[in-house]
Amino acid sequence: MTRVLLADDEPVVRAGVAAILASEPTIDIVAEAADGREAIDLATVRRPDVAVLDVRMPGIDGLAAAAEIRRRELGCAVLILTTFADDDYLVRALAEGAGGFVLKTGDPREIIDGVRAVATGGAYLSPRMARRVLDLYTRRHRRTPAQRSAVTVLTDRERTVLGLLGAGMSNAEIGRELHLVEGTIKAHVSTILDRLGLRNRVQAAIVAYEHDLIPD
Repeated sequence: MTRVLLADDEPVVRAGVAAILASEPTIDIVAEAADGREAIDLATVRRPDVAVLDVRMPGIDGLAAAAEIRRRELGCAVLILTTFADDDYLVRALAEGAGGFVLKTGDPREIIDGVRAVATGGAYLSPRMARRVLDLYTRRHRRTPAQRSAVTVLTDRERTVLGLLGAGMSNAEIGRELHLVEGTIKAHVSTILDRLGLRNRVQAAIVAYEHDLIPD
């Protein structure tokens, strides 16, 4: 069972997202918050597996709340709810290390898929957001020729792992796909992030998109 904290300052939106998540038997909504401060407090007390946070909330916004939740080392993954208009927030979220992004106006199933992915250590980008996030990241983070060719320092196995990571797979799923133990995949991911100078799996997924490493 995946325990979820949901935070959104709009009661109607929060109720809608809660209904979507409640339709999945493996997801249990353990707390709901109307702002970032409440989300931090509830995450500290309830220790959810995943915090689903709206970007724009009064007082402490979703990204600041996510940063504080990570600072407290609560073992809670973060899935961000956003819209296409949130360009600056998307860039901040990438820098802060959010595990995934889901569009409020997208397919409701994507919210469930996003929760599942980040709960198991994966990264998730709504399909309609993938190109947007990639364009934003590359526009704000111009790479030198050396950086653009950095994937050449990876082994064939590491490039394969990077591609599967970019497809949103968790370490366990990549392990099953490649017939390797999860610990080995975890080590590969750590090496990939270190060699490419990346902070998190979402940034790694973007690199996989950039270099066309994601399998069909």
